[in-house]
Amino acid sequence: MRNFFMKTYSTIPEIKAFLNTQKTQNLTVGFVPTMGALHQGHISLIERAKKENDLCVCSIFVNPIQFNNPDDFTRYPVRTEKDITMLKEAGCDALFNPGKAEMYPAPVSIKYDFGELEKVMEGAFRPGHFNGVAIVVNRLFEIIEPDNAYFGEKDYQQLQIIRSLVKMEKIPVNIVPCGIIRDVDGLALSSRNALLSAHERAVAPKIAAVLNECSSLARHMSVPEVKSYVQSKITAIPEFKLDYFEIAEAATLQPVNSWNESDHIRAFIAVYLDKVRLIDNVRIFL
Repeated sequence: MRNFFMKTYSTIPEIKAFLNTQKTQNLTVGFVPTMGALHQGHISLIERAKKENDLCVCSIFVNPIQFNNPDDFTRYPVRTEKDITMLKEAGCDALFNPGKAEMYPAPVSIKYDFGELEKVMEGAFRPGHFNGVAIVVNRLFEIIEPDNAYFGEKDYQQLQIIRSLVKMEKIPVNIVPCGIIRDVDGLALSSRNALLSAHERAVAPKIAAVLNECSSLARHMSVPEVKSYVQSKITAIPEFKLDYFEIAEAATLQPVNSWNESDHIRAFIAVYLDKVRLIDNVRIFL
C-alpha cells in the first residue's frame, strides 16, 4: 500500500473546521474511534469506512475514565507514531488525536443507565467501564458528526451499549458492526496482545480454540453442560485465570438456559494471562 496524505488534528476547533468544509460538499463521513495501538482489526474498519464513505476519519484517544483499574490504564500500549504510519498506509483521510484536557476540560459527572445490558459480563466485572465508554463515544460523535461509525464485534457488549446510547440520545449516526479479525492461529486481534510475553502469546490461541467447540457441543449438550465443559477446559490451562464464560442472547446479552430461547446466541469469555485480560466471543450455530 502507498502512503496517503493524512491530515492530523489535536484540537476540537481544528477537526470541526476541517469537517465542516468537507460537509459543505455533501461528503459522507465514516468514523473509526480507537484507543491506538492499532492492529489489522482496526485497519479492516478503516478500509470498510473508506469503501462506504467519501471521507474516513479515525480518532486515537486513550480514554482514562473507562478504566476501572488504574494499572490497566498505565499499562495500556501507546505507540502513536507507528499508528500514524499504519493509518497513512491504509488511506485514512484525517486523524483526531486529542489530549485529555481537550476531551475533558472539566470534570465529567454524566451517568447513563443501560439497564440489564450493563449488569452482565464486562459490566459486572468492570464497574463504571461502560459509562466511561458511553461518555467518550458520545463526545466524539458530537465532535465528528459522522454518517457512519464502525465498531468491531470483538467488543460485542460495547457494540450493544453504543447502539443503546445512540437510540437513547437520538444521535443521527448509523452504527456499523464489523466481524472479528483473527490471527492465523485464531487469536482475536487486540491492542492488549502486544503486552503478552512470547509464552503467553503461544498459549492465548487456546481461548479461541475452546470457544470454537461451542457450536458442535451445542448439538448434543445442554447450555449448562457446555458452560461446565468450557469452564473446566479453560481452568485446566495453568496460565489462564477465568473471569467469566457466559452463553447469552445476542441482542439483550442476557444469559440463556436453553438453545431454543433465541435464534442468535453467542458465547462470551474473559480470561487473564498474568496481568493481561483478553476477551473474545463467537456465535453459536445449531
